[in-house]
Amino acid sequence: MITVPLSALEVAMVQTGARPADTLRDTTEFVRRLEDLGYQRLWYAEHHHSPAIGAFPPVVLTAHAAALTSSIRVGSGGVLAPNHAPIMLAEQFGTLAALHAGRIDLGIGRGPGTFDESTARALRRGAGPTTDDEYRNDVSATLRFLVDEVALGPLPEPWLLSSSTAGAALAAELGLPIAFAHHIRPDNTLPALDHYRKHFSPSRWCDRPRVLLCVETVCAETQKEAAWLAGPMDVVKAGLLKGRGDIPFPTPEEAAAHSFAAEDVQALAGFRAQQAHGSPETVAKRLMDLVAVTGADELMLVTPVYTLADRLRSYELVKQHIMMPAAS
Repeated sequence: MITVPLSALEVAMVQTGARPADTLRDTTEFVRRLEDLGYQRLWYAEHHHSPAIGAFPPVVLTAHAAALTSSIRVGSGGVLAPNHAPIMLAEQFGTLAALHAGRIDLGIGRGPGTFDESTARALRRGAGPTTDDEYRNDVSATLRFLVDEVALGPLPEPWLLSSSTAGAALAAELGLPIAFAHHIRPDNTLPALDHYRKHFSPSRWCDRPRVLLCVETVCAETQKEAAWLAGPMDVVKAGLLKGRGDIPFPTPEEAAAHSFAAEDVQALAGFRAQQAHGSPETVAKRLMDLVAVTGADELMLVTPVYTLADRLRSYELVKQHIMMPAAS
């Protein structure tokens, strides 16, 4: 059994032939069902200008989800600090925390949220990529505004998202809990978390190192079915490996017919081996191994499969076969 809390990341994949409104409808059902299943939290990721992922602002989805639910924590995973004024992030999430006390998370990240350079520059009013110092200042200012100017009551719980040792170093310096993107940069996980723990400085936000590990998880009744469900995201990843963010999210049938380059097959297999794909037994072992190796305090599952029904079934199987039952 998994003895750490389990949570979920929503990346709002837009199915081929579907409308963004259909994806938004699915996100509504998704958060309600996850709350029923007993998941700890659900975060929404910020993306822009992608045919495969909806450009839905995390703060809007967080507000909607919080209004629909009563116990699950909801928030950003993450909002991308360089795309927003720190005071606006503080005001937005501070207001949500006041409306939904004890249930709002503010996960902050750095990337542009797009592979399209013109979109990235538009988000930043023509500015180029942020520097390390600018990013540190943005995160610090957001935290300061939360305390000094927003403080409407209960504050959101801040997290720093990271996929590298540099991000882990900033989380340690600021005394923030870290959400590590193992589902994006699994090779960086262990060195980054080691650095984070060794250099962590306690703060008002966190008195000890605290690690949430995000893992791509596709759970089905059989290994074969899980591989089938993971096929569409493999097509998208093959594009991302070449720096292309313009690949639509195909159906499983289209993915099965897709011709992958030999180097893509090798890269995808290596990536998949570090995630949690397969039957409940296979997924359970993989998740338990990751907790043991990384010392994660919480696992966040991201399940980019084609239909809502299959995605929910993956989370249901994890709940039924993997998650430790809540104490009575």
